[in-house]
Amino acid sequence: MRIAYSVETVRAAERELMARLPEGALMQRAAAGLAAACADLLGRVYGSRVALLVGSGDNGGDALYAGARLARRGAGVTAVLLNPERAHGGGLAALRAAGGRVVTAQGGPAAGGPAASGSATAGGDPAASGNAAADRERTGGGAEAAVARADLVIDGIVGIGGKGGLRPDAERLVRAVRGIAVAVDLPSGVDADTGEVRGSAVRANATITFGAYKPGLLIDPAHTHAGALRLIDIGLDAHLPADPDVEALQHEDVAALLPRPTPESDKYRRGVVGVVAGSARYPGAAVLAVSGALRGGGGAVRYVGPAADDVISRFPETLVHTGPPAKAGRVQSWVVGPGLGDGAAAKHSLDDVLASDVPVLVDADGLHLLPTGSDLRKREAATVLTPHAGEAAALLGVSREEVESGRLAAVRALSERYGATVLLKGSTTLIAAEHQPVRVNPTGTGWLATAGSGDVLSGLIGSLLATGLPARDAASVGAYLHGLAARRATTPHGAPIAAYDVSTALTDTWRDVLA
Repeated sequence: MRIAYSVETVRAAERELMARLPEGALMQRAAAGLAAACADLLGRVYGSRVALLVGSGDNGGDALYAGARLARRGAGVTAVLLNPERAHGGGLAALRAAGGRVVTAQGGPAAGGPAASGSATAGGDPAASGNAAADRERTGGGAEAAVARADLVIDGIVGIGGKGGLRPDAERLVRAVRGIAVAVDLPSGVDADTGEVRGSAVRANATITFGAYKPGLLIDPAHTHAGALRLIDIGLDAHLPADPDVEALQHEDVAALLPRPTPESDKYRRGVVGVVAGSARYPGAAVLAVSGALRGGGGAVRYVGPAADDVISRFPETLVHTGPPAKAGRVQSWVVGPGLGDGAAAKHSLDDVLASDVPVLVDADGLHLLPTGSDLRKREAATVLTPHAGEAAALLGVSREEVESGRLAAVRALSERYGATVLLKGSTTLIAAEHQPVRVNPTGTGWLATAGSGDVLSGLIGSLLATGLPARDAASVGAYLHGLAARRATTPHGAPIAAYDVSTALTDTWRDVLA
């Protein structure tokens, strides 16, 4: 499982660890890991060109020390200082001693750098001199040219406490990047705690983070700026609390949660999920919700609604009833809402299901019919809400843009306001339950943005609820399998898929996770 901690928690742990270590030891650990990761990305260090974008924080120091290590291995390293007066002194000295160049963001040589000292380049350039004009010529005329010509650029502009977008000087340099962009700890310009991006930000090919993941690295929109993630162990684990702020399940975690029948199981003991979905206008929603429910581990699916003929024609194993839900027979969970419509009959079905004493998943039209601010804690069993950003905005009474830019805050607010487990769909799906870490689903794909895919997900999670999985686990496992199934359906070349393709891929996906 990937776990992430807030900036405040990480900093407290770093302070505890630094108190036990020699001064500067923690930064050296981080720099060593960063340099090794950059060397892996370069493939061949000797003769490569590396640019460092150096701010005033510790991330700038990490970049400088890592640059010194790469320079000693034969890379030509240029550090571009965005705030020369506040650059890390020890890191600058190490880079200069290794033969690295130092210029300011405006393109001139920094005081005390190679132009003043006459240091040779790391590659052994015999033409290196103490002449400032010669130094500018070797870097192609200044900072932007040094960045544009670099095979790899290390972003050490802003640390994990940074807020807001990049400043103009930094933004100008970032636009010049042509090579591999590597972020130190997190891409500059993103919010480490929330994943928000307020303004321009670095888009990294890879992010090398230290000690612990930060929530923003796992949550969009910041997640899309981070590229491939690599965690460097700097000895922080023993100083971090047991409960993270955010976590992301992986194959091993999901495999441990998947329900398995026993020799004594029958279809009723495995769990029966009731599906209240579809209408004369949207019969397909019922079919798709049932298709997901049939592949979610339960023993039977009981459909209630006007699309019984459509469901039976596709899935003859389904138990059907005309309704109301309370008279349809015993179930261990309900799914209500996909394609249900907004009339009086739909509202009655929702009320009927919510009055039951079993877990309920509410999706789509069910969310539209749910009274704003409903306290679902009053129910005897768990409730799961599965909104997309537009539905979440309506439930919170805010704009869709506010939800999409602050997904972590939105999913937490929904869970707290409604007293439910909330799965917020999107480019990174989030699952929140009160007093527990938010879960991030890492398996989604843009191809899931297709009509009906959410209906499949609802049925799948509802079936997992019927098997007895707790609401947070059922939602997390369902989202994980759903995303993997979509990826499987699009392989090998990323072809378009329909919602039913996702449901048919679930069985093989389940098998893959167990294997």
